[in-house]
Amino acid sequence: MKIDGRFWLTKEGQNFLGSGRIELLERIDQTGSINAAAKEMKMSYKAAWERINGMNALADQPLIERLTGGRGGGGTKLTLYARELIATFKRFNELHRQFIDRFSEAGNDPERLARILSRTFLTTSARNQLPATLSSIKLNGLHSTLTLALSGSDILHSTITAKSVENMGLTVGCDLYAIIKSSDIKILTTLPDSTSADNILCGTIESLESAGDNVEIALRLNGGTLLIALKKQDILQNLQIGMIAYAIISPLHIIIGL
Repeated sequence: MKIDGRFWLTKEGQNFLGSGRIELLERIDQTGSINAAAKEMKMSYKAAWERINGMNALADQPLIERLTGGRGGGGTKLTLYARELIATFKRFNELHRQFIDRFSEAGNDPERLARILSRTFLTTSARNQLPATLSSIKLNGLHSTLTLALSGSDILHSTITAKSVENMGLTVGCDLYAIIKSSDIKILTTLPDSTSADNILCGTIESLESAGDNVEIALRLNGGTLLIALKKQDILQNLQIGMIAYAIISPLHIIIGL
């Protein structure tokens, strides 16, 4: 059993935007035609037009513009307002999915869900705040090595002080967050030496976004967790979207949060 939920934006008590309506708008944008968009989504022109009318009736501004004549023979295009709505919906939907993913940690255990809901939500500058379950604690003098189970099959090891384990009341089976700065994650395209004490996680590069001298790398781990790494622009020549890559993280760079 898994906790899930669909995301809708409502207005005046009526459904306004959902994933299906956003897909229709995007296909109209791609094809320049309501009829062509409807065919791609395997719906009738009438059904597509009714969805557009329903959205237009609730929207503050028109969502589509009709083009007539000219060399292109007319068609339909989205307004700037519609494009802004699509971007807003996608951002809200992303945050909703992150919220649901935290709930899904509970599986079919309602008491575990109650514990998750009772956590204090973290606000930090670190880009990676990964829900995890504490699988084991290994004491070594003043330090402790924690084994953390992420969603799917991915495992992380974190080294913190034994005093921190005591002060935080950490016990095997408790839910926590692995907090990692994006600048503390190395990204390699070849499997490094397995004798290293660092965490080595395999995944697929999902996106690359550059700004100035830096590039932000989104790596989707095999278990489903998304990692964000920030590196210098000059490594872009070796990376491509869809490429298999490895995230290297020192146990000392993984902070524990509750």
